Order: sequence, then structure tokens, then C-alpha cells
Amino acid sequence: MTEKNLTYVLITAAKNEARYIELTIRSVISQTILPLKWVIVNDGSTDKTEQIIKKYADLYPWIELISLPISAERHFGRKAIAFNRGLERVKNINYDIIGNLDADISFDSEYFSFLLQKFKENPRLGVAGTPFKEGNSHYDYRFSRKEHVSGACQLFRRECFADIGGYIPRKEGGVDLAAVVSARMNGWKTETFTEKVCIHNRPMGKAGPNFLKYAFRNGYGDYQFGVHPLWQTLRAIYQMTRKPFFVSGFLLLSGYYWAVITRAPWAVSKEFTEFRRKEQSKWLKEYLQNLLKFMKIFWI
Repeated sequence: MTEKNLTYVLITAAKNEARYIELTIRSVISQTILPLKWVIVNDGSTDKTEQIIKKYADLYPWIELISLPISAERHFGRKAIAFNRGLERVKNINYDIIGNLDADISFDSEYFSFLLQKFKENPRLGVAGTPFKEGNSHYDYRFSRKEHVSGACQLFRRECFADIGGYIPRKEGGVDLAAVVSARMNGWKTETFTEKVCIHNRPMGKAGPNFLKYAFRNGYGDYQFGVHPLWQTLRAIYQMTRKPFFVSGFLLLSGYYWAVITRAPWAVSKEFTEFRRKEQSKWLKEYLQNLLKFMKIFWI
């Protein structure tokens, strides 16, 4: 890599984000290294999302608003469809890194300069991001793999994004996950860097009346995206130790094995599933080896 600063562009798909998108916009315009272009795609919002974006697009020429018509079509692939509309507007720009940024997160002024430096240090780094924090909670990366990069903010090296064919719309969801796993299938390194976090301002469906549906659906989706049965079982057992105790892990496991029983169709290719299960088997062996080492030291 040369000593020049890497350049980047951002694309954001936004739908009815009037309550949070201004926090995201203020975070981006305060960055020590600004993007060459930021395309915000308003995906048929019915609130004031479009007006808020337009206010800032009029002030900053590197922010562009695209407004899509209101659509009755609602599925998890809409984010990828909107993103790809934004992608058309940056295809002729000479950039190094492309970022998918959610419209409901915020972060400090050195967030992107920090991630750009990680790409600069490692030419094989294909996808990078940070954990997201929601309220007082965030993933404990002692028990989670740093190879996964949250969809809240994913930065891709341009060549890596081309290798995986970009974001592929899937009605089942999992667009962000599929992109990260596909990057590793193509030989790229993917990593979450825990030195920084972004703040997820919109509460997710992990609490309240949608909690039961959310947990079960996640388990069902895990099967569709090739998760290894033993990995899922151990993950569910771990989730049972977290609030609300037992319930979330039980639903996660129930959703997974309901998909097994009903022979739910995979949302990914056979090659994707085989790669992911082989990868998770390797990680399980690493965990077991580390556990045995710990037990040996403890008993000595």
C-alpha cells in the first residue's frame, strides 16, 4: 500500500428514519476524513426523512439524495435493492473503499479514519467494521467471532465488493451476513475492530411485543443460512444464560430445529453452507482446545 490516504464512498438506504437520520448525518459531516460521495436513498418514506436529507444535501455537495417511490412490496431484500440504486451513482468515482451505512447509527469524528487505517495496514482486509452498542448492551467479543462484521456499518475494499458480486437482494434477509461470509469464501479477511463502537439509536426487536417472534425467526433464519447444528446448539445454550434467562436461547434453538423438521429451503448455495459449516467446525475445535488449555492450567 502507498502512503496516500484511502478514499471512500458511502451509501445509505433509509425508510422512515426521521427520528434518527439526523444523528447519522451529523456524525458523517463531522468526520476528520470525509467521503468523496455519500448517496442516501430514501426508500419511499412516509415521514420527514426526505426533507431532513434534502436540507443537508443542499448544504454539502458530496451528499446526494435519491428518492424512490412508495412501494407496497415489503421484504428484507429492500435494503439491498435501495443500496444498489445508490451504487449506480458512484460507479464512475475512483475510490478505494465503499461503505454500507445504516440510517440510525452515530459515531465519533475519527470513526472512518480509524477503519481506513485498518485497510491501509492490511491489503487482504476485505470487510471491516466495529461493534454496535444499543443502550448499555453490546456483544461480548470474548464469546463472539470478530470475523463477523455487523450490517450497521460495513466497509468493503472495492475489489472485495466486486469479487462477491455486491449485495444480492434476498427476501429472507441476511444480505449483510451473506456478503461477509462470501468475502471469506473469496479469500478476503473480514474483521470487527473492537477499539471503537457505533451507537445503534433505533431499538431492535429484541424486546417488547416482538421479542418472541424476533428470537424464533432468527433461529429459523440461521438454518436457512447454513449454520452448523452444533454451533447453533451451543450458541443457544449461551443465550439461555443471558436475560431474559432461558427464553431467548430456547426460542433461537426452537426456530432452528423447526426449520430442520419442516425442511425449510436454504437461502444460500450448497457451497456457501459447506464453507460456513466447515469454518464453524474449525472455530469449535479452537474453542475446545483453548478450554482444555485453561483447564490444564487451572488444575496445575
